[in-house]
Amino acid sequence: VVGFAADRELPIIGKIAWGSLKNKLLFLLPGALLLGLFAPWAITPLLMLGGAYLCLEGWHKVADLLGRGQPDAGANADGLADDADAGKAPDVVERERVSSAIRTDFILSAEIMAITLATLTGLAPWVQGVVLAVVGLGMTAAVYGAVALIVKADDFGALLARTGNGGVRAVGRGIVRGMPLFLRMLSTVGMVAMLWVGGHIVIHGAYELGLKAPEQWVQDVTALARASAPVSPGLVAWVVRAAIDAVVGLAVGAVVAPLAARVLGPAVGRLKSLWSTRTN
Repeated sequence: VVGFAADRELPIIGKIAWGSLKNKLLFLLPGALLLGLFAPWAITPLLMLGGAYLCLEGWHKVADLLGRGQPDAGANADGLADDADAGKAPDVVERERVSSAIRTDFILSAEIMAITLATLTGLAPWVQGVVLAVVGLGMTAAVYGAVALIVKADDFGALLARTGNGGVRAVGRGIVRGMPLFLRMLSTVGMVAMLWVGGHIVIHGAYELGLKAPEQWVQDVTALARASAPVSPGLVAWVVRAAIDAVVGLAVGAVVAPLAARVLGPAVGRLKSLWSTRTN
């Protein structure tokens, strides 16, 4: 929503949330149930593909920070509107931004649904369906509700600064001044989390598929860190494990990036072109 008028922020978030919910309930939930019934062996490879996507996204953000990446379409590295949007009507830019967000959300939602399905083996299909629907509804409400609160926090702070008494005004000014720093921190945490979670999924998926050495090595290092820590051994072990997963995630992203740019991207473009030609 960066670069849009304040009165369009919540409608845009609402459109993305609605698209996310439709994807989960109309496409991903039935697909997950069919997958569990007819091809449960495919769950782990699909999880690994989703993990590799998270690694790729994290790699792109690290590359952007180092000045070696290309900013996302429609926004520059600071999150502001790109020059490519300068000549477009606001409603066109809004539709493009919403569509892009829904596509990314689809991949992340598929990962969430696949992870959930992997924990529901042995249950009746209707129970799996109910749980997946509850998870889909809950995740959508929690994620986009939090996004809406974050996006409007500076407006709330400005309101307090204008209408409150001395102490309330100070709090409002603090919120307004602190939100840019908070958003930058949130972006950094999100980048690290994508690498950490993506790397962990890839390592654990490889273990499930028979490549056990990486997971066993990580567990050995984590156990050594736990045994060597003079205080808070559990926390130390968790930090070491997360750090290793993040480094692996960065490496996976670096390997996947050229493949996505030179092979997958052009292939998807050709498929879109063929589809457009046939439909027209």
